[in-house]
Amino acid sequence: MENVTVFDHPLIQHKISKLRDKNTGTNEFRALIEEIAMLMGYEALRDLPLEDVEVETPIETCMTPMLSGKKLAVVPILRAGLGMVNGILALVPSAKVGHIGLYRDEKTHEPHEYYCKLPSPIEQRTIVVTDPMLATGGSGAAAVDFIKQHGGKHIKFMSIIAAPEGLKRLHEAHPDIHIYVGHLDRCLNEDAYICPGLGDAGDRIFGTK
Repeated sequence: MENVTVFDHPLIQHKISKLRDKNTGTNEFRALIEEIAMLMGYEALRDLPLEDVEVETPIETCMTPMLSGKKLAVVPILRAGLGMVNGILALVPSAKVGHIGLYRDEKTHEPHEYYCKLPSPIEQRTIVVTDPMLATGGSGAAAVDFIKQHGGKHIKFMSIIAAPEGLKRLHEAHPDIHIYVGHLDRCLNEDAYICPGLGDAGDRIFGTK
């Protein structure tokens, strides 16, 4: 698929395998999510714009590239997406952070918005939407819809684990955005959980049930 990157880096694959283990505790799980987000972000932010600025080194003054334009915006889908934010902020500490709150109807599995707060001016920023799990794709597609409605244009979506169904739905709904996936899993089960997956990412990040 065009505009879709599925990572094959050994470090990402190793850390995802540790995420899957049901015996991985909350503290380690949270740290792994951050580390994977940082490794994925390194590649996803490859096209950030640069401009030459004047810097004085201990030897001489030179022109050297630094990030240009309005700052990056990281927009986690609440609440599991929060777990990926610090990994990206470690790469770009000046990034702004927005939030989109969605809940999923337990019968229809369709998303409903309950919160949306984005940095302004959003239309001038590169926006990275984070959600560890891309399952049905409903929440991801809805979140990108909301960002576009608020004027967002340059959007990337980062997910650690995706089901083929969700990846297809998000890609078809928004073929213009680049989607980054840590691992493409087998399928969704009848409860719309990714198989083999890793369970409920939000519960495992925050230690809730």
